[in-house]
Amino acid sequence: MIRARTLPAAAVFVESSTDQIVEDAVFRKISWRVMPLVLIAYIFAFLDRINIGYAQLQMKHDLAFSDAVYGLGAGIFFVTYLLFEVPSNLLLEKIGARLTFLRIMVLWGFTSAATAFVTTPWQFYGIRLMLGVFEAGFFPGIILYLTYWYPSQRRGRVTGLFLFGMPITGVLGGPLSGMVMSGMEGLGGMHGWQWLFLVEGLPTVLLGLLLYRMLPDKPGRAPWLNDAEKALVQSVLDSDHRGAAKAGHHGRLAAALADPKTYVLAFVYFCCACAVYTLTFWLPAMIKGLGIAPIATIGWYAAVPYIFGALGVLVISRSSDRFKERRWHVGGTLVLGAVALASTSFLGTAVVAVMGLLCVAAFFIFGGGSLFWSIPPTYLGRDAAAAGIAVISSLGILGGFVSPTLIGWVKGATGSIQMGLLVLTALVIGGGLTILLGLPKSAVRVGAADGVSSH
Repeated sequence: MIRARTLPAAAVFVESSTDQIVEDAVFRKISWRVMPLVLIAYIFAFLDRINIGYAQLQMKHDLAFSDAVYGLGAGIFFVTYLLFEVPSNLLLEKIGARLTFLRIMVLWGFTSAATAFVTTPWQFYGIRLMLGVFEAGFFPGIILYLTYWYPSQRRGRVTGLFLFGMPITGVLGGPLSGMVMSGMEGLGGMHGWQWLFLVEGLPTVLLGLLLYRMLPDKPGRAPWLNDAEKALVQSVLDSDHRGAAKAGHHGRLAAALADPKTYVLAFVYFCCACAVYTLTFWLPAMIKGLGIAPIATIGWYAAVPYIFGALGVLVISRSSDRFKERRWHVGGTLVLGAVALASTSFLGTAVVAVMGLLCVAAFFIFGGGSLFWSIPPTYLGRDAAAAGIAVISSLGILGGFVSPTLIGWVKGATGSIQMGLLVLTALVIGGGLTILLGLPKSAVRVGAADGVSSH
């Protein structure tokens, strides 16, 4: 009698374990095929964001640009980026990821390279506005694209892996930018900052062609998955989103705009963007302010905080998946990172202390900021995801406009970025408290919370 009762339970356990092993193997296969491509693409995207921070070390002098001109030009990119994100994400659902990423990467690569030829502030503003138009939709498009491949309980880790491209770009981009600007200065009668935009912009065009050739739109169109594997992935995704209502593009957008929780998430992302772009746009100038003059040396110093930022992305995303918790891992880390960043302004030219705080700030800012994007796709649901992610990204990315513009104005008016850092720190702390107090724990399900097996 005892054996008759225990054997079926053991058989169920073995069957369940076997199914989980098979499922894990399929998603590992997907990760090896998909994630390297999107990671490399995001590295080039973020390189395009941070190279302006290094270029300003020369171009402000060569073109007689003030800190205010640089800050406005760096931030104005996000104005047109905001306006075109939602249409781009809705178009992605209609024409597919491959065509969308091809369009985005080819146009932004050529436009980024064209920045090498600006000579006046208005040309600088114009090219940055065009860059925002062409690059819009890439980031929210990738976030949406990951929802086509991964269920919610796996998305925290893969989102963290994708956003691992931010700090990795800093680790590689700092030394690369410094070497290009110092080593190619005067070559062909061009300045080093001009070569920087050409060397880091044109390869994006080729990468866009590579993604079009190698990146499937969805699991059902992946030639490297067999029919059984495609069916398994679809079953897992359907289970993850069961009960979701169907709606058209306009219905989804209207629902996203009408939901107050969309604006809560948008404000949190605004604060994330303020922290990230304050660090990325002004890090080279902050290091130069420590008395470090050679551009190549500044590039190597700048790589160190980004190494800690990379560790933060890995550690915080894995911890969040392990404990099945999102809010404290995002809100708490943002507050800690912002306080560390603002504290650097009180230490003068103490190189070791300032660099230490910059490393702490990067660890928490990049770690919490990257994990944030595991929340909206799950919280909004499958049908609201395309419009909702784009709305959140569009509104929140204004932080990328506000932070460099504000700090550039403050630095130009006072000769220091201290007051600007304090204002931005207050904003980021507000964002951290918002996600802790404004988003109920039940709204952020992670795998087991909705009955899906977790790993």
